[in-house]
Amino acid sequence: MALWTVHGNGRRPVPDAVVASGERLSWPLTVGFGLQHLLAMFGTTTLVPLLTGFPVTTTLLLSGLGTLLFLLLTRNRVPSYLGASVAFVVPLGAAADEAGASPSALLGGVMVVGLVVIAVGVAVKALGVRLLESAMPPVVTGAIVLMIGLSLAPQSVSSFDQQRLPAALTLGTVVLLTVISRGMAGRAAVLIGVLVGWSYAAVAGELAEERVQELAAAPWFGFPQLIAPQVHISVMPFVLPLVIVLVAEHVAHLKAVAAMSGRDLDPHVGDALIGGGLATALSGSAGGSALSSYAANIGVMAATRVYSTAACMVAALAAIVLSFSPKLGALINTIPLGVLGGATLVLFGLLALVGARIWLDARVDFADPVNLVVLGTAVIAGVGDLTLQVGELRVTGMVWGSVGIVLVYPLLRRLADARNAAQQS
Repeated sequence: MALWTVHGNGRRPVPDAVVASGERLSWPLTVGFGLQHLLAMFGTTTLVPLLTGFPVTTTLLLSGLGTLLFLLLTRNRVPSYLGASVAFVVPLGAAADEAGASPSALLGGVMVVGLVVIAVGVAVKALGVRLLESAMPPVVTGAIVLMIGLSLAPQSVSSFDQQRLPAALTLGTVVLLTVISRGMAGRAAVLIGVLVGWSYAAVAGELAEERVQELAAAPWFGFPQLIAPQVHISVMPFVLPLVIVLVAEHVAHLKAVAAMSGRDLDPHVGDALIGGGLATALSGSAGGSALSSYAANIGVMAATRVYSTAACMVAALAAIVLSFSPKLGALINTIPLGVLGGATLVLFGLLALVGARIWLDARVDFADPVNLVVLGTAVIAGVGDLTLQVGELRVTGMVWGSVGIVLVYPLLRRLADARNAAQQS
């Protein structure tokens, strides 16, 4: 039995139709959609290991392998690309600075977080998805999706401002093709927009000189560096709160894709958590960053309406190939930040609005003070990156905003319901 059925005639998607996870277009077109996912994840997946002191090519290799593992464990039902998680940058930096953790000890922390996420996934599969829904109903997952999208806005705008003309060309191309074209150009708008902005920057001499030099000096072939982890108790207080963040991100990803594609993915939540946890544990065991679903890749699916796991598989295989070819990785790294900013301005905005769509579909009552106070506070804290200092531990707004929504909302919900019940009796 084939892994994917061919959508339509394979050469052109049915107008305004969704290409489902179990479908694919012709392989040349599928490769093109896979390249869009690759470009969407590449910048952050290479930046995070640089900020945390891990080898870039190792994280690239393990993100590709982790994505393939995720697709395997979810049986091709959940389209996703797992890239390096930005949420780990500050906690790992704090563990290194305050606890003196070595790279091996940090990797041990990443691996332990992955193992705990696996345990959560096993519990969800054993006890049912309602276990998770009680703590993360649509009102919570919608808020997390919205917060993820909006919290990335400063990064996108900052990149846009660095090279405004290439960024504007990229943005304009993506928006026009997405809105005007109902054919293949509209579905490949992100890839075409990046190529337009990249080409202009190359002709105008706006490619970063140091990146061009790195491209010239990079070898065509090289093995990624593998590092063995070490588990140290001193690292755990810094990283264990991130279990909730990873769980929230994976669940929010499923809810976002379900809302956009019109499919019920709740039965696959346990498998997705197990797959995501295994991917992170594998990455931490060999020298890579923690892995999570990527906002930009969700945005690509929203823009193209192509949810084929075949495209995600192509992106994963391409990442593995790039990890063994510093030259090809350096070539993609010459894409100007402004070009990436122009593309992500659209993608992150689409993701944020998916969070609002989850609320609308669930008919969330915003006259309810619990919804207003908890969600409003957490979203603003996450978007504004309100960093809290707890002893020697610095917790970013995205981290404590997610933890706050998941832990505080159910408690206040029960308190409010009990008060209403008492008043009615």
